[in-house]
Amino acid sequence: MDTILGPLYYAVSWIIVQFHSLYSLVFDKNSGWAWGLSIVSLVVLIRICLIPLFVKQIKATRNMQALQPKMKAIQERYKSDKQRQSEEMMKLYKETGTNPLSSCLPILAQSPFFISLYQVLNHIAQGKTVGFINEELLASARQAHIFGAPLSVKFLDSASKVESLGATVTDVRVVTIIMIVLMSLSQFYTQRQLMTKNVDLSVKTPFMQQQKMMMYVFPIIFAVIGINVPVGVLLYWLTTNVWTMGQQMFVIRRNPTPGSLAFKQRQDRLRAQGKLKEDPAEVEARKAVEAARAKRQQPKRQTKAKRQVAGTTPAAGTASTEAEEKPSLEKKQGEAGTDAKDAGGTKDAKAGGKPGQRKSGPQRPKHPSKK
Repeated sequence: MDTILGPLYYAVSWIIVQFHSLYSLVFDKNSGWAWGLSIVSLVVLIRICLIPLFVKQIKATRNMQALQPKMKAIQERYKSDKQRQSEEMMKLYKETGTNPLSSCLPILAQSPFFISLYQVLNHIAQGKTVGFINEELLASARQAHIFGAPLSVKFLDSASKVESLGATVTDVRVVTIIMIVLMSLSQFYTQRQLMTKNVDLSVKTPFMQQQKMMMYVFPIIFAVIGINVPVGVLLYWLTTNVWTMGQQMFVIRRNPTPGSLAFKQRQDRLRAQGKLKEDPAEVEARKAVEAARAKRQQPKRQTKAKRQVAGTTPAAGTASTEAEEKPSLEKKQGEAGTDAKDAGGTKDAKAGGKPGQRKSGPQRPKHPSKK
């Protein structure tokens, strides 16, 4: 490893030394500020150099999202023929000019610098010179602390090693845990922002499931790896995560994926500023939809208690009214029935028929109270 990455050890150490010389004009050369800001500046310099690769990553990611429906169709069509499936996939990539590895270029490009920084800090922790870090700079770097934790120690280092660098195990572990949590949160927010704002939600693809899985897996990976790397490397990792988060927020706001929530929000901003030229027919159709939506009145929602009160109160009132009116109604009906019976009996007696029954003709319907 030292033989292959030896030139990068010199490059990384030289950049750190140059930034350390710059920050030593403001801070104490043995302080954690001077050495910590040197590592942060190394990250910023590397990420600026990787901006062209980041642009390619964005384009590749969008192309992969657009190709997901076609890729899924190829997988279903050649489910039993893996070789033909691979050939059709490569043909699709070639026709659309898409390179699946382009989305991994920034990570792959950063990996050698990440490993080199790890080795440089590891040499410092062991008291060995490396690259452009000589004996004097080595002694200064070993004295540098960030919030009480030396840059070169790890979470799992022994108490004797930590104490030899002028710190305590508690300080080292508290700082390490805080940095790991911040790394995980920044990575989670970055991935969630990508899933909720910069993805075309109208198309459900396996790519979205992969992104969702990565959103929960990466924080676990950070927690496992974070306890095995020096504090200085955690500082490098946290800085690059924050840079990625800010860079992605800028890209999503200025150049979102078509069909995504961020794209709709950008269109609304441009429309409000009068910078978006639209088809008049689309504008009229949108206005008609908004007007219809404004005129439509939604029924007011009521709680369960209000619905029960509204359903039972009228019934109770009706029952009480009927209870009050029933005796008088029955009394009137009874008197009317007695009069009708007496009159019918007299007529029937004169006619020689049965009382209460007509001699001929249709029968009168009985009163409802007699049924």
